[in-house]
Amino acid sequence: MKYLQPKVFSALKGYTKQQFLNDLIAGVIVAIIALPLSIALALASGVEPACGVYTAIAAGFVVSLLGGSRVQIAGPTAAFATIVAGVVATQGMDGLFIATVMAGLILIVMGVAKLGSFIRYMPHTITVGFTGGIAVTILLGQIKDFLGLTYAAGVSPIETLEKIEANVAAAGTFNPWALLIGGVSLLILIVYPKLEKRVPPSLIAVVVSAALVALIPAIECNTIGDLYTIPAGLPQVNFAGMDFSLDKIVSVIPNAVTIAVLAAVESLLSCVVADGMVNSKHNPNAELMAQGFGNIASVLFGGIPATGAIARTSANAKNGGRTPIAGMVHAIVLLLVLLFLMPYAALIPMPTIAAILFVVAYNMSEWRSFVKIFRQKQVTDILVLVTTFALTVIFDLVVAIVAGIALHLLCKLITRHKA
Repeated sequence: MKYLQPKVFSALKGYTKQQFLNDLIAGVIVAIIALPLSIALALASGVEPACGVYTAIAAGFVVSLLGGSRVQIAGPTAAFATIVAGVVATQGMDGLFIATVMAGLILIVMGVAKLGSFIRYMPHTITVGFTGGIAVTILLGQIKDFLGLTYAAGVSPIETLEKIEANVAAAGTFNPWALLIGGVSLLILIVYPKLEKRVPPSLIAVVVSAALVALIPAIECNTIGDLYTIPAGLPQVNFAGMDFSLDKIVSVIPNAVTIAVLAAVESLLSCVVADGMVNSKHNPNAELMAQGFGNIASVLFGGIPATGAIARTSANAKNGGRTPIAGMVHAIVLLLVLLFLMPYAALIPMPTIAAILFVVAYNMSEWRSFVKIFRQKQVTDILVLVTTFALTVIFDLVVAIVAGIALHLLCKLITRHKA
């Protein structure tokens, strides 16, 4: 089954010592970028901060080993944050575990069935709409920590509109120190890349903000360690406490389908971007199968759903990574961090996490694509775009994608009928 053959087999033909050094350097740089992002995305997903690192390690290694791209980097992404948070809030961690394993199996079946090439036919207006909607939900979800707000006892909003309402109600608890730390972090994230590009700005923001909070006693704002327990060593997954009943499995099927579809779309889009950067051609079916195994490995290792991360994949290519070895190095470096340095993550201020996620939300917002679609003045495209975007923000991704596809097909039928 050549159509499922991992890219690593062809990529390592004629492999040289110089290319290994390039892959090694790229892998280390990507790991440095991935560490604060993985923690931030885990928190945005409503899970423990270490879960993001578990995901980057397990999914990152498996997808690089089995995937269909030379330079794809897999891990937790912003696209999954709202989905994961919703599943955890309504179905618990066992529900997320089941949904992710089912999604992994769906992805494997999609790869074996050669469905990889069909994913590209997802209408562009729909992907832009739901990606922009996810960006808005992430941004609104981080206002609480950026401003240092404290919710009343028992208030734990899930939906975007509920978060807005909770933030307004908690406005009186605003913490100016949190805003200061968040503002400094955001300034570093925006300005630093314009001055120097060798060190990831998120790492600089984390180090500077943690030092400020630790060294200046007058600064009072929550750190990760104030709200979460940072475990040392490898994760311990407790299967004994999980509910694997038939009712539970049936209830998470829609979430599993959503995770599978989003993982397929995001990973293959990332592969397309990577192909252009390294003059290569990915194997879409091998990539889907690898994403399936990667997601299963992630939750078995204590992580959350994963997919190809465009920003980290681009960083890998820009820094000389040209084979899957770079992705494996990135995972191994993160494993070493997990084993020896993870407890220091407790020092990271929550407003800094919020600032990092603000930048993530901006980068994934697709606002330029929004402007381009509106300038083209195609009423049907604008209608599908706005509908998908609004439903993603107000309801959830499942409703948005289903409605977006239905509306897109309806518009196509009407257009053809008029013609």
